[in-house]
Amino acid sequence: MVVSFDRVNHDRLMAKIAARISDKRMLKLIRTFLTAGVLEDGLVNPVDEGTPQGGPLSPLLSNIVLDEFDRELERRALRFARYADDSNIYVRSKRAGERVMESLKRFLMTKLKLKVNEQKSAVARPWERKFLGFSFTRGLAPKRRIAPKAVDRFKQRVRELTSRTRGVSIERMAGDLTRYLRGWLGYFGKCQTPSVLESLGQWLRRRLRSAIWKQWKRGSKRFDELRQRGVKRDLAAKTAGSGHGPWRLADSPGLHIALPNAYFDSLGIPRLTVRS
Repeated sequence: MVVSFDRVNHDRLMAKIAARISDKRMLKLIRTFLTAGVLEDGLVNPVDEGTPQGGPLSPLLSNIVLDEFDRELERRALRFARYADDSNIYVRSKRAGERVMESLKRFLMTKLKLKVNEQKSAVARPWERKFLGFSFTRGLAPKRRIAPKAVDRFKQRVRELTSRTRGVSIERMAGDLTRYLRGWLGYFGKCQTPSVLESLGQWLRRRLRSAIWKQWKRGSKRFDELRQRGVKRDLAAKTAGSGHGPWRLADSPGLHIALPNAYFDSLGIPRLTVRS
């Protein structure tokens, strides 16, 4: 179940904060944050409800608002996981899920005066939903896996970092990519499906080989680079003169020899493996 904070009442929220914080300067600062407005099309529009999406205080404020929601779930002995306004609640059957969903929607709207995001809320099997970028496999022993949309976002970011239009050296590209991958692995490296990471690793290296091939541009440059990197003359000539595109050639024997996995290791690019 996902809760939208577009209609959080500021007065009610401030009353909850004031019950915990007595410093008037801090309360004034939080109120200013809430009412600062939103920049849209170059204009600042005033806000009298809701918390700024993506704001540094928003996760903390959402926890304050939904603390009462957590207590209600505990009172009902429901199993749940919540982060900010994203909640997953686990029950034994679809019928129970539908009953709990309707009951909690009433609680959120009448008791907490919140609006439930109907488009993102649903009753479904755990493997059909995602939570914080993760989902689950099916079976008696479900495993934590990376949600498909998180995989798509990963590939999109890698495409941006390895784009030919950036006009940067392979060393600069590797440095930018390494910083992104370390942060990404620190989070998603804890998945329990190593085959997914291995597949992404293969895709990533192919993407890099394709990017480097584009940087070499001319046939003579490509031939010289392949020869210098240990590719035999006939294979180098065949690869450099090929009419196939960079993506297809990135998986060819010639480029695998010239740009082996060890080469990317030497650039500091981390392997995508499950972190224990």
